[in-house]
Amino acid sequence: MVLNEEELIQIRRHLHTIPELALHETATHEYLLQVIKSFKQDYLEIRETPELPTALFVRVKGTAPRRTIGYRTDIDALPITEQTGLPFASQHPGVMHACGHDIHMTVALGVLNYFAEHQPQDNLLFFFQPAEENDYGGKRAYEAGLFAGKWRPDEFYGLHDNPDLPAGAIGCRLGTLFAGTTEVNIDLEGKGGHAAYPQDANDTVVAAAALIMQVQTVISRSIDPVQSGVVTLGKIRGGEIRNVIAGHTRIEGTIRGLTQSMIEKIDARLEDICAGIGRSFNMNVNLELNQGGYWPVENNPQLTKFFINYMQQAPNVDFVETAPAMTGEDFGFLLAKFPGTMFWLGVDDDSQLHSATLTPQESAIKRGVDAITGFIEARMNKEE
Repeated sequence: MVLNEEELIQIRRHLHTIPELALHETATHEYLLQVIKSFKQDYLEIRETPELPTALFVRVKGTAPRRTIGYRTDIDALPITEQTGLPFASQHPGVMHACGHDIHMTVALGVLNYFAEHQPQDNLLFFFQPAEENDYGGKRAYEAGLFAGKWRPDEFYGLHDNPDLPAGAIGCRLGTLFAGTTEVNIDLEGKGGHAAYPQDANDTVVAAAALIMQVQTVISRSIDPVQSGVVTLGKIRGGEIRNVIAGHTRIEGTIRGLTQSMIEKIDARLEDICAGIGRSFNMNVNLELNQGGYWPVENNPQLTKFFINYMQQAPNVDFVETAPAMTGEDFGFLLAKFPGTMFWLGVDDDSQLHSATLTPQESAIKRGVDAITGFIEARMNKEE
């Protein structure tokens, strides 16, 4: 039986009560497995992996496959104390589905359930991915070799909920949907000393101030002004007391860019600036750049054009062309390895993602399921 809207909502509400942090999604994994095993099993193959224990793969065997179409959903939550007041609020103190991954999982289950009842022409691969919010689960799965053989998608799709769009609306764009991110850590090592004798010390706070000001020129003078990039140095810690010159200062920040090449250019400029500050102030300036798995979500042009055309013409879909977002999403790493498309599902809420009061409209779930199943069927009917 195909899940109806009320059943989908009940699944979402249960998932909302059991949020779990990255790589610890054990109860979520077990519940997903329970729901999937309740589906018709004639065409399904379920795979669990010791390399990524909370991940779950489900393959749907096609009738006359020409390709394997992949669909990914993230399953982890955030370390946020829920303040929604919902009767189905989180039962795990200090943890909440504040980014809508409970919505994501429910939509994926709805799509999988539909194709368990209606055998597809092409093979389908559903990837229930842990550790999107941190620990880059997509990259972990790829580097563990989990997308090999019959488990390798020829193309990959995934959604993210969007509180700013009407409930059930589909949003997308050609090009980059989410920016890529790099974590920045800078340690300046000088020589501490008495505030009254600066000539006998080497002040890392002064050097850090010079470094921070130079970094502000990276976007304004090294990046094409019609493109978008961000460098934010959000934390600085140097010194212990007012009358002692600090021998060590640490700066932490983040880089955001809409293409991988842009991020690499920003990274290179930071390396130049840190090396220059080290020489200018005669101290060691150690730069650590960690991109992890958060690459820009760059949609494949051909597949995304087909996706947008379908959604624009589908009679029961409200399509919105969206601007790129500077937030990060680890599906970008997988889209750098497999062609595909990421898109938005509107959930119409005044609260924003990662907010303790996020309350997505549940009417978006069934509309999302219908839009995606319709798209996948249309994609299977296209020869190339």
